[in-house]
Amino acid sequence: MKLASLASCTANVMLVLTLVAVALGASSNEEKVTQFFDGSETHTNNWAVLVCTSRFWFNYRHMANALSMYRTVKRMGIPDSHIILMLADDMACNPRNAFPAAVYDHPRKTIDLYGDNVEVDYRGYEVTVENFIRLLTGRVAADTPRNKRLLTDDKSNVFIYMTGHGGEDFLKFQDSEEINSYDIADAFKQMWEKQRYREILFMIDTCQANTMYSKFDSPNILSIGSSKKGQNSLSHFHDYDLGVSVIDRFTYYNLEFFESVDSSSKQTMADLIAAYNTSLIQSDPGVRTDLFARDLAK
Repeated sequence: MKLASLASCTANVMLVLTLVAVALGASSNEEKVTQFFDGSETHTNNWAVLVCTSRFWFNYRHMANALSMYRTVKRMGIPDSHIILMLADDMACNPRNAFPAAVYDHPRKTIDLYGDNVEVDYRGYEVTVENFIRLLTGRVAADTPRNKRLLTDDKSNVFIYMTGHGGEDFLKFQDSEEINSYDIADAFKQMWEKQRYREILFMIDTCQANTMYSKFDSPNILSIGSSKKGQNSLSHFHDYDLGVSVIDRFTYYNLEFFESVDSSSKQTMADLIAAYNTSLIQSDPGVRTDLFARDLAK
């Protein structure tokens, strides 16, 4: 949901934009993020769009997934002004929550993901397929406030993370509508034609997630999914105080990798992908690189 500086790992995961931007010797967060990428004049800014599409208490883990990625993105240097957070429900204030105003991604409850400086840009019934597509393509109403706009350009690297319930070529929104792989592919095509991104890292955690990027045909997109066609994406850590699982396995092991990174690290995207252990994740993550020109090991 920021890796090492480009000074130490060249253009490596430049796209892990938000997820990996601990730059060596940077004097500000903005410099950290910029240095993490290739430092060229063709890239100047980084954005993250983090989307939890699920409602209802039993989907607690999906909100925790998104908030955990949000925390990691911010820790690595992406400011709130460049993060769009979409949460379809508010588990923190749910009457079933035994720990009011708090959300945790581990039964130990060491980190309250909802505790400090969480800026939710789209919440509740604002999280719709239409609003998500309009956000990506820039086709929002004239009176839409800045925090609900993706103000990217042709020098922007964009990290898009989605979590919720899905199936072959679709992801549910609010348990009442669906976005399909063609919808997202078309949105990305519009973004490219409108010069709204330089590179995209698309990551999705849902059942049959790898089918969601199968229709992409726009350039400079690196796609990662949690599970192959016909396969579920499984939960992790059941919390008996809350009565629900608090995170999904794929997201948890991505976060575990990101949290191990510091300013002396030299990991690349290739290292992240190599770290995927199917016996722990209990599904088969997929990576699509044919649209992405950069060498993941550099």
